[in-house]
Amino acid sequence: MNSASVDLIYLDPPFNSNRNYSAPIGSESAGAAFKDTWTLSDVDEAWHGEIAEQSPAVYSIIDAAGMAHGASMKSYLIMMAVRLLEMKRLLKNTGSIYLHCDPTASHYLKMLMDAVFGKNNFRREVIWKQPNPSGFKTQALNWIRNHDTVLYYLNNVRGVFNPQFIPYNEEYLKKFNNIDKEGRRYWLRSGRKRYLGKGIRPGSVWIDIHSMQTQGVSAKEGVGYPTQKPLALLDRIIKASSNAGDMVFDPFCGCATALVAADRLNRQWVGIDLSPLAAKLVLKRIRDDRGPLFDDVIHRTDIPRRTDLGDLPHYRTHKHTLFGKQEGRCAGCDTAFPFRNFTVDHIVPRSKGGHDHLDNLQLLCNACNSQKGSRSQEEFLVRLQAAGLRSRPD
Repeated sequence: MNSASVDLIYLDPPFNSNRNYSAPIGSESAGAAFKDTWTLSDVDEAWHGEIAEQSPAVYSIIDAAGMAHGASMKSYLIMMAVRLLEMKRLLKNTGSIYLHCDPTASHYLKMLMDAVFGKNNFRREVIWKQPNPSGFKTQALNWIRNHDTVLYYLNNVRGVFNPQFIPYNEEYLKKFNNIDKEGRRYWLRSGRKRYLGKGIRPGSVWIDIHSMQTQGVSAKEGVGYPTQKPLALLDRIIKASSNAGDMVFDPFCGCATALVAADRLNRQWVGIDLSPLAAKLVLKRIRDDRGPLFDDVIHRTDIPRRTDLGDLPHYRTHKHTLFGKQEGRCAGCDTAFPFRNFTVDHIVPRSKGGHDHLDNLQLLCNACNSQKGSRSQEEFLVRLQAAGLRSRPD
């Protein structure tokens, strides 16, 4: 995806809950399942080394979390960090991002977000209190956990924020039984006119949006997806932090709640998910919501090409620059070689969407280049580590 192409990101990623999730048999989401358990695999270690080079602040946070909370949290945060760094690239300067999580990792994710998006761009921690706590973790000798956390950040400069309002209750509205010449309703209190406003501005604790487990909500919009969120929640976020025509992006789109909400509100939208079933749910929910006359949803399984890099010179012209940048050492085995022994390699292979920009290029010795082939950088580094040709990151 092109840099600075997204106005609003909402993500509801795994929470590091150490649980397995699956949709019930017979539901629209039957077959949907994922494991929210994390371990330090070799690929994670390769990512860790990449993060250490790109963002020392993020690296330090992950390392500290690993010491305080263990390998599972460390691995989970590595997974999240590499994605948040990409989201930073995709978001416009005026864009906003909302990260949905729970207390399992919210404190560590807050630090990651501070490091990636800047602590001064943190705007609010929203507490989504569940009106119906059934289904939440309960312990006889503990308080019932009945809330999720949503971390709201701007990307760089002040972006879109449209104030939202909760309707007044009927008892309050009855007090405004007078109408002036302009047709405005007011309440005559102690001889003074008090005019009826648009509604109540929500604070940072949202108690008026019911969970999917609440009777009635599930029956109307539930598709059985194990971590489905209600449309009302996404409706509020999208209305507040984007305008009609803006691009909304959900990189963990699951059963498409954010996409359905964005589509209803006349936003452009992009969703990504690992599961082929998620793509089917997106298409079905959008088509069911729109009706049979509208069908312009595109399900892409190919690898999109960036178009924001301009006309690039041939990638081999960067060889001298890369030789100086790497101080004459191979980006694979980390061995010093003469200039003539190097070849220019694409970090993300062109067959997998990689481009010819300098940021996606590195020098490899002939042996490493042959071993890498079309493999991902992470897989390549793991192979070198396994063969003892490259040290593992600390």
